Amino acid sequence: MSVIWWKQHIELNELNELNKNTLGEALGIQFTEIGNNYLVATMPVTHVTKQPYGYLHGGASAALAETIGSVASALIINPEKQLCMGLEINANHVKAVQQGIVTAKCQPLHIGATTHVWDIRITNEKHQLICISRLTVAIIKKH
Repeated sequence: MSVIWWKQHIELNELNELNKNTLGEALGIQFTEIGNNYLVATMPVTHVTKQPYGYLHGGASAALAETIGSVASALIINPEKQLCMGLEINANHVKAVQQGIVTAKCQPLHIGATTHVWDIRITNEKHQLICISRLTVAIIKKH
């Protein structure tokens, strides 16, 4: 598949800078890999991302999914003419995690003029599926 990104040369440190002073930074999300048509980010399972029973909070997984998908959409649009906003997200939490690092891989299901739909799969350190999410992002013209 050809490169889907608007900007052809993207550095991971540029993506990680986007997390400064955001929920992504608070959750410890780090972008770790970018391919021609995918993006990868990690998040530690810590007291910040756990629910009261000691497991990874489903909301933290959803925040990871929305973060990586929103950034992926931001990398596709022309930032001088467009904005992107999360429109809908769903997340199926299929396996519990108590520690370690989870990894999200985001790939496009649909890249249209007004919407992007992303498939985001979150796995544990043993590459077992933890959460599968679908994010729809609205593409809006700047005024």
